[in-house]
Amino acid sequence: MRIAILDDDQSLLTLTSATLTDVGHVCHSFTSGKAMMHLLHRESFDLLILDWQVPDLSGPEILHWVREKLSPTLPVLFMTSRSAEDDIVAGLAAGADDYMIKPIRRAELVARVSALLRRAYPSQVASEVVNFGAYEFTVRASRVRLHGETIELTQKEFDLALLLFQNLGRPLSRAYILEAVWSRDIEIPSRTMDTHISRVRSKLDLRPENGYRLAPVYSYGYRLEQISKE
Repeated sequence: MRIAILDDDQSLLTLTSATLTDVGHVCHSFTSGKAMMHLLHRESFDLLILDWQVPDLSGPEILHWVREKLSPTLPVLFMTSRSAEDDIVAGLAAGADDYMIKPIRRAELVARVSALLRRAYPSQVASEVVNFGAYEFTVRASRVRLHGETIELTQKEFDLALLLFQNLGRPLSRAYILEAVWSRDIEIPSRTMDTHISRVRSKLDLRPENGYRLAPVYSYGYRLEQISKE
C-alpha cells in the first residue's frame, strides 16, 4: 500500500517509514505540511499518517482539507505527543480514523495501519479467488476469466487489471500505478503505462455491456468505474 507520512521530527519520520517499508508498504515522507498537500493534489495514497503539529501546516488543517476534497474513506492516522483525553477526542472528531501517542511502538504501528487498511480496502485482503461481477481473478495463478472464459494476459497486465478492480471507482494517479505494478525503482516511458491500460481495456472488454468503464482522469491517472447495464 502507498502511505504518506508527515512529521517534523526527522528521526521519528525515518523510523516510521522504515517500519512500514519493512512490512511491504511504499512510504513517502514529509517534514512540511505544505509539501504533503502539494503532492496530495497530484497523486493518490492508500493511507495518511499525520503529526498533530508541524511548523507550516498542522495535521488537523490537512485533515480538514482531505475530508473535503478526497475520498471520505481514505484512512488517516494521527501520531502525536498529545495524550490528554480531550486531545484524542478532538483528533477523532476532526475526522481521524485512529490516534497513536508518541513514542511510537513499532509492532503497534504495524498493527494499527494493517487494521485501518483492511477496513478501508476489504477487496484487497489476500484471497485466492476474487470475483467482480462476471470477472473472476485467480490470484496465485494470475488468471482472469470473463463469463467463464480465460483471458490471456501478461503478468503486468494481470497486476494492472487486479489493481484497477481492487480500487473500483477510485482515481489512481500515474505515480500510484507505477509503484504498484512496475515498482518504485523502475523508470518506464509514459507510453508503456498507457499501452498496458489500452490492452487491459481491450482484452477484458471493459465496456458498458459488461458493467465497467476504464476512463482517464485528466492530468492525473485512470479510474475503473462500475456502471449499470442498460
